[in-house]
Amino acid sequence: MPEGTATAAGRRAATVPAGTEPEKAGVPGGPVPSGACSDTRRDVAFQGERSGRAPLTWGQRAIWHAIRRTAPNDHYFNIGRVLPLADRGRPVTVPEALKALAHLMERHESLRTRLLLPPQDGEPAQSLADAGTLTVTITRAAGLPEAAAEADALLGRLSSTRFDYLAEWPVRAALVTAGDRVTHAVLVLCHLAADGHAAEILVRDLRLLVRRGSAGRPPATTPLDLARDQHAAAGRRRGAAALAHWEAGYRAAPPTMFPDPRAEPRNPRFWTGRLVSPALARAVGTVAAAHRVSGSTVLLTASAALVAAGEGHRTAAVLPIVGNRTAGALRDLVSTLSQDGLFVLDLAEAAGLAETGGPREPSGLAEAGGPEEPSGPAESPGPRQPSGLAGTFTGLLPAAYRAALRAYRAAVYDPVEWDALGERLSAEYGTDVHPYCCFNDMRLVERARPEGPSATAAELAEARRRTTFGFPATQDRVACRYCLHVTEEGDALAVSLTADTAYLPPEAIRAHLYAMEELIVASAAGAPPPLTELRTLLETAGGGRP
Repeated sequence: MPEGTATAAGRRAATVPAGTEPEKAGVPGGPVPSGACSDTRRDVAFQGERSGRAPLTWGQRAIWHAIRRTAPNDHYFNIGRVLPLADRGRPVTVPEALKALAHLMERHESLRTRLLLPPQDGEPAQSLADAGTLTVTITRAAGLPEAAAEADALLGRLSSTRFDYLAEWPVRAALVTAGDRVTHAVLVLCHLAADGHAAEILVRDLRLLVRRGSAGRPPATTPLDLARDQHAAAGRRRGAAALAHWEAGYRAAPPTMFPDPRAEPRNPRFWTGRLVSPALARAVGTVAAAHRVSGSTVLLTASAALVAAGEGHRTAAVLPIVGNRTAGALRDLVSTLSQDGLFVLDLAEAAGLAETGGPREPSGLAEAGGPEEPSGPAESPGPRQPSGLAGTFTGLLPAAYRAALRAYRAAVYDPVEWDALGERLSAEYGTDVHPYCCFNDMRLVERARPEGPSATAAELAEARRRTTFGFPATQDRVACRYCLHVTEEGDALAVSLTADTAYLPPEAIRAHLYAMEELIVASAAGAPPPLTELRTLLETAGGGRP
């Protein structure tokens, strides 16, 4: 993550009670957010080069489907960033900052693009405007020491309400001032216009526009051009090839990773647990280097193995959020390109074990007669230990790395066709086919492991004493049962798990996060746990810890 930015970690999970009509924060003429009575507002005119209409890109379609499933709590998808402007360089004035924001709107077409909904059952589209005005909120801080807190408060307020996708620009902007200088710029983005990588591009460009008056060459392509390419014949062939991977993966995996409710759901139903661990950060780097895989693969594999063990599956299916920016033309594009990939890992095969010739544990859709896993409490008192497991956690990593690459390569497809595939397989097998288990490594780059010897077991144990855990947020509705997010916080990894408490009660959320830390730290210390002990680890991890 570029130096000098701060994310809205945790704030996107703030709750809006179901049935409440959200305020239109940042919309001209809309209500002023609570606590913002002292704010002033300035309208900034911008003039881009063109207007136009196109279908939604596949990334936009994907997030629009998620927004509809999550509404009215879809403010969950808002992306917030804070850019400090008083930490270095010459002072920045309000007119200079407003001019930079106008240039930002002109440079990136996605910021001037709104959603178009057809009157009947047609597909939504995007409409690019060439000109308009952006309303910017300006808050005065008492002084430089108080400015950062004011920026955080603005970020929270502007992030806490859903966008008006048809009428509002997909960006809310604010400035914090102290005296006659701007100390912070705040951006809150609609996920239809940007993903996490695009948010960092905007922060970078805004910094350059403020400091230099220019952000360099414009992006190589635009969302409208990308949409037209994806919906052309060649784009559809690429999408069909990606969905062939999905169908094969679905048929090899259980229909869902969480088939049976385990408890009465809490109210609110979805809880977020958050573990911040310096030890985990060091351990992930050590394990990744030792096995020549990425740190993200280590975390994804740990998540998949623990979910499979907890639910009694031999095969794990997880949906990693894939950035889809390997093509050079897409690296600086401000748009939402991220889509789900499908990561499927047979734990026994990945550990290098041959079939014994005995009965293979049913993995769901691969069975000709349909899924044979328990579909309700009446069929089974709980998850069973899958047969055929041996080896250790680190033995999974080579095969997991290859499975992750396959998932990343098949993460660009038309969500309408993806929905049709899921509906077809669900009808074929008589049960809902969806893992309901996702993984999102939100770090833009992995921090390089420090040179020198790896941390010793004693050093990792000492670092674990700094681990913190809490439940920072709850919400009423999320379109998943297990959502793991990875970010950085100083020298620590911050891992958040948002889960449906009917399937993972709060104590299970806590156990999963502590078990992930213990699994990877033990592996870094040279004692990777056997796969047969992962269920026990979930039952014992975090005992006696905060």
